[in-house]
Amino acid sequence: MVAPARPSEASSSKAGRFGRIAIAVSVTASLLLQPGLAAAQEGETLIRDTEIEEIIHHDADPILTAAGINPKDVSILLIGSKELNAFAAPRVMGVNTGLIMQTKNPNELQGVIAHEVGHLAAGHSARSGEMTRAGMRPFLLTMGLGVLAALAGAGDAAAGLVGSAQYFGALGAIGYSREQEGRADQAGATLLEKAGLSGRGLAEFFNNFRYQEVFSEYRRYKYFIDHPLSSDRIDSLESRVKALPHYSEVDSPAALAEHEIMKAKLEGFIEPQVAIVKYGEKDPSYTARYARAIAYYQMKEPDKALKLIDALIQDQPNNPYLWELKGQILFEYGRTKEAEAPQRKSVELKPEAPLLRVNLGQTLVALDDKAKVDEGISELKKALTQEGDNAVAWRLLAEAYDKQGQDGLARLATAEYNYNVGDLREARVFAMRAREKLDRNSPEWRRATDIVLVSKPSKDDLQDLAKEGSIARSQTR
Repeated sequence: MVAPARPSEASSSKAGRFGRIAIAVSVTASLLLQPGLAAAQEGETLIRDTEIEEIIHHDADPILTAAGINPKDVSILLIGSKELNAFAAPRVMGVNTGLIMQTKNPNELQGVIAHEVGHLAAGHSARSGEMTRAGMRPFLLTMGLGVLAALAGAGDAAAGLVGSAQYFGALGAIGYSREQEGRADQAGATLLEKAGLSGRGLAEFFNNFRYQEVFSEYRRYKYFIDHPLSSDRIDSLESRVKALPHYSEVDSPAALAEHEIMKAKLEGFIEPQVAIVKYGEKDPSYTARYARAIAYYQMKEPDKALKLIDALIQDQPNNPYLWELKGQILFEYGRTKEAEAPQRKSVELKPEAPLLRVNLGQTLVALDDKAKVDEGISELKKALTQEGDNAVAWRLLAEAYDKQGQDGLARLATAEYNYNVGDLREARVFAMRAREKLDRNSPEWRRATDIVLVSKPSKDDLQDLAKEGSIARSQTR
């Protein structure tokens, strides 16, 4: 993996252009060549977007609660891929954008989520050993890929694509038997009923792909290779859900609107040319105008995008995601001072969203004003109290400390960044360097020591720590 040698060497001027939904760089096997980790499918990308994650949580949380899982303990992993796929693993749920785009309504998406949670509740992946072989020290990306690309250049972006935290399992690693699929269907139907939701969407989604079983394997969606589909299975599922009391429940207008917004937003970012046609100028709806604004942004027509966004803000002045998008476009197109106000507004409207604070912190640090840099550090630290494994926040914090001439803190933040993108060697190197600059026995010095100890320290490192009394000499053996 490629990592910055030190914060000052990663050009701060590169913080100018990135996409909030980052879909430009593919995750490849070479980025995940750590023992015990498996690679994501080539051509897939990891996406962070607060609005979409929130919508998926709205759909998933009742099901997780019904399964006895605290939704607050589950992170949403959004994968940019046209392939149909979804998975549930301990503390993480993954959903492909391709699957979202194929669902006609929230209930269909909830049906797939319930099916995958049914696998998890039944312990299928754990019993099969697939999750272990896929790597149960998985990583969850904590920020948009384009942000990192803009901050550190293409090489560092590649280094950070799979960063941060504990939970990213290899996609497509789990294969189930027909028997397990049937059991997961029934478990999913039970969870939906317990949550007060209809099982209709679960049956209808699979029924939409009934023809998959007659295709040769190479023509099928991979999801239906790993999750075998059969007409008997679909018929059995339909019979079960039709007999359940909540079968006639329908999606609320608010849920339907959220679902359409999510799909329009994804289309605008992923296929802007298609979005411009699909959501044509004659469509005055909020969803269509939002999709067109994002599409124009992606097509490098910021003025058209900003005009649409300003009109949307007039209609919905308290929508944090509109302010976020406006600030993002202004920042990306070099209008950093103008980006500050809308980004502040987005944080004011949604202070609990760490990604919005990271965006604001980035802008403040880029303004090269001492007071602004100080405030940017404060915003980044607040974001890290909510999402401590956010690699990009650590990367920005390293840059900010470097601007302040605080070498020890800059090196420590760089160590944290490398630790969270999985580069233990660089994490150890920078933690050792940080210790040289930090006050001995300060909380920061002790944190740097901890990073050394959990980052596969060399024998020489351990001996140095033993000489100064940080560890017992017995630990060097």
